[in-house]
Amino acid sequence: MSSGSRSGEFCPRCGDPIERPPDATLPGSAATDPDAVLCDACYFEDFDLVDAPDRIEVRVCSRCGAVHRGNRWVDVGARDYTDVAVEETAERLSVHVDAREVEWGVEPEQVGENTIRMHCRFTGVIRETPISEEVTVPVYVSREVCDRCGRIAGDYYASVVQVRATDRAPTTEEVDRAREIAESYVAGREADGDRDAFITEVDRTADGLDLKLSTNKLGQAVARRIVRELGGSVSDAPTLVTEDADGNEVYRVTFTARLPPYTPGDVVTLDDGEGPVLVTSAHGNLKGIRLETGERYEASFEEGIAPDATRLGTREDAELTTLVAIEDERAVQVLDPETFESTTVPRPDYLDPDADEVLVLKHREGLHVLPDDEG
Repeated sequence: MSSGSRSGEFCPRCGDPIERPPDATLPGSAATDPDAVLCDACYFEDFDLVDAPDRIEVRVCSRCGAVHRGNRWVDVGARDYTDVAVEETAERLSVHVDAREVEWGVEPEQVGENTIRMHCRFTGVIRETPISEEVTVPVYVSREVCDRCGRIAGDYYASVVQVRATDRAPTTEEVDRAREIAESYVAGREADGDRDAFITEVDRTADGLDLKLSTNKLGQAVARRIVRELGGSVSDAPTLVTEDADGNEVYRVTFTARLPPYTPGDVVTLDDGEGPVLVTSAHGNLKGIRLETGERYEASFEEGIAPDATRLGTREDAELTTLVAIEDERAVQVLDPETFESTTVPRPDYLDPDADEVLVLKHREGLHVLPDDEG
C-alpha cells in the first residue's frame, strides 16, 4: 500500500488501495451514498454529472404564452417557444450534489414545428477532478388554450359595472375617464400575476358605460375606484346564475357607480336667495363658489352631493366680454355678450378690477362673472 494512503482504506469494488492525503475527506456520506467510498476509477466509471429526463413536454397557451406548471398556468413572459423550452429544460435538469464550480450552456435545435432538441453541456469539479458531460433532451411543445384565455374567448364574466349619473347622462369626459380607471386597475392586477383579472366587454351606451369583468371582487374594486375619483356612490344587485359542483350558489353582481347630478364647472341655483354657485367639487358633499360674492359654498352633510338645485349652465357656456367700469364694492358694469349693452352685475371678490376682460355666463336668471379658473 502507498505510504500516502490512509491505513486500511481499500476500494470495496476493485480492492485497490485508495490513495488520499491524510486530511482529505470523501465526498458525500458513505452512510447514504455507497459509492462515496470507491476509488476514483470505480467512482467515475458509473458517475453521471447530470440527471436528465428522456423527454420534456411543455404545455403552452397559444394565445397568451403562459406555461402550465404543476396544476396551474403561469405567465413566464417568454419571447417565443424556444425561450420557454430553455427555461423548462433548466428546471428539469439536476446536477450531482457533490459537483463544484458547475457551469452549463445550451444550444436549442428546432427539429420540427413543435419539437426543439436541447443540446446541453455541463462542466464541474468532482474529487478535485475536472469533468464534463453532454446531454441532449428533446422538448415537445404542446399548444393549448389556458383556462383564462378560454374564458375570455367564451365571453365569460362574473360581474357588471354600470357607470351612470343622477338625473343626467355622464359626460364624454367622465365615460372616458371611467374606462381608463377600469383598464388601468385591471392591467395592474394582471401585472401582479392575477390571471383571473380581465375585462370581457366594454360598451358605451346612451346612459353611460357598461363593463363586464371576470370576478365580482374585481367589479366591486373598479366601481369603488371610479366613484373615488369622479364622485358618487356604489350600489350592487346580485343575481343567482347557477350552482357550483359543491352545490354552492353562484351569483353575478351588477355594481352601479352612480355619479353625482352636478360636475365641476356646472353653474347651479340653490333657491336660497344667495345667488348661483359654480360647482368645484362633488366629493363627499357639493362644494363651490358663490358667483355674486366669491364666497365658498359647501352643502350640508344631509344634502351631500345632491342638494335641491337647478342647473343654469356650465363653465363651457361662458364667454369673454369687456369690463366697462367698477361701480362700487358690490357692482361692476360689463358688456352683455348678446346685446352688447352695458349691464350692471354683482362684483365677486375674485374679480380683478384692473382686467380689461372678464368671463361671464348669461343664463335665465341673469348675468354673472365667473372666476378665471375653477377654484
